[in-house]
Amino acid sequence: MDKSNVPFIDIATIMEQFKFPGVDMSTLVESRRKDIEALMQANRIALEGLQAMGERQAEILRDTMEEAQSAMQRLAGSETLGSAAQQNELLQQAFRKALANMQALADIAGKSQAEAFEVITKRVRQNIQESKALLQPDPRK
Repeated sequence: MDKSNVPFIDIATIMEQFKFPGVDMSTLVESRRKDIEALMQANRIALEGLQAMGERQAEILRDTMEEAQSAMQRLAGSETLGSAAQQNELLQQAFRKALANMQALADIAGKSQAEAFEVITKRVRQNIQESKALLQPDPRK
């Protein structure tokens, strides 16, 4: 991600004006920029996951309504409202499909959450490494 897309990037120029002994302000600012980037990426992944879930839910609703309408037409076209076995089979099919749909939605949510969590976890690991590097004495001194 290029720096122009990160909010508050002008802080770098402001912070450079302040000099603290032993603190590399540009490294510190760069680290915070990476934090913001990671949060933005995690939020983008979460949003994409929510959008995918919404699309899948709309698809499920359309399919369910079409199937219900078709089943009602089949039952209405028969002499009776269908045998108990036919009604039972329709209910079992609907139940199995509902379970499969719930599993698909849970999979979408789980995948999105795992991807967003991985972005944040990766950044935390990087932050730890950066902090360790900052605490090391400068060998040039």
